[in-house]
Amino acid sequence: MAETITQAARILAALATAFGLTLLVILLAHQDPQAALSALASGAFGSPYAIAETLTKTIPLLLTGLGVAIAFRARLWNIGGEGQFLVGALAASALGAYVLKSLPAFVLIPLMLLAGSAAGALWAGLAGWMRTARGVPEVISTIMLNFIAAQLLSYLLHGPMQERAHAQPASEALPLTATLPSLWPGTTLHWGLLIALGMAGVVAVFLFRTRAGFALKLVGANPEAARAAGVDVAETRLTTMLWSGGLCGLAGAVELSGVVGTLYENYSPGYGFAAVAVALLGRLNPWGIFASALFFGALNAGSGSMERSAGISANLSYVLQAITLLVLLAFQWIRWTPRRVIVPESTP
Repeated sequence: MAETITQAARILAALATAFGLTLLVILLAHQDPQAALSALASGAFGSPYAIAETLTKTIPLLLTGLGVAIAFRARLWNIGGEGQFLVGALAASALGAYVLKSLPAFVLIPLMLLAGSAAGALWAGLAGWMRTARGVPEVISTIMLNFIAAQLLSYLLHGPMQERAHAQPASEALPLTATLPSLWPGTTLHWGLLIALGMAGVVAVFLFRTRAGFALKLVGANPEAARAAGVDVAETRLTTMLWSGGLCGLAGAVELSGVVGTLYENYSPGYGFAAVAVALLGRLNPWGIFASALFFGALNAGSGSMERSAGISANLSYVLQAITLLVLLAFQWIRWTPRRVIVPESTP
């Protein structure tokens, strides 16, 4: 309990410090901080539509954050969430807009989501295999795979998957039977929220209630101790990367089916990269990651309103995200519990 309170205090202090530094940035830009924050809050929570928009932007952040957190728990630095997100969307688009578009919704949508998850798992699995079989650091391989995924997307959208009119580098639009139903009529919120929350529950059970989850954490804490306990470290690392990529790929498929509907270049606004900050701010805990994703989702949703109402660039939200992550990392070095001072006994 004391540890939980300490972690919560650290996060709240980091957020307060980050907001303070962001206000300083606004002042240095000769803008009104009160107007900026008021517009940001209004755009994120000021109306039912704004709340729905915040929750909609929370969905991909939650799924990619969960994926990255699973890898981090095993001390695998999966920085490839962006590439896994893209190939997940590619696989879902290929099935939903081309190969299986005539199927009914109750068959097509699950197949699309499974395909997106499988594609993301395969993409991360490549990095996992290179780590376990060849000793290639996953930091390098996952970053490189991000670029390969982006170029693959560009090639397909300029070639085999380009829409029929060839007017722009984009895929065919998904049919209505391939789109996730609305969860809040009249808004952008869709059933992907339930999928993301369900996956948060699955990950929580996996990490804290299963032997496989314990083995994953043991490998992250001490690989040698894990080997001594009979855990296959290489297999656990590879399986972890598959889990991690599968969640990021699922995020890409859900975003395509629930919001976008058409695949295009620069499809992702950086959800896979933001996932690192989401996972770290959430302390690698599934429900902490949900709160963190909601925070970043609110920033993303409110940034447009801030630009329209206060005349401040929406890029300020990225500044706040970056400052938050840096401050949080800095706060990890602060000791929150007072050190015990031992006073030597006086001699007679």
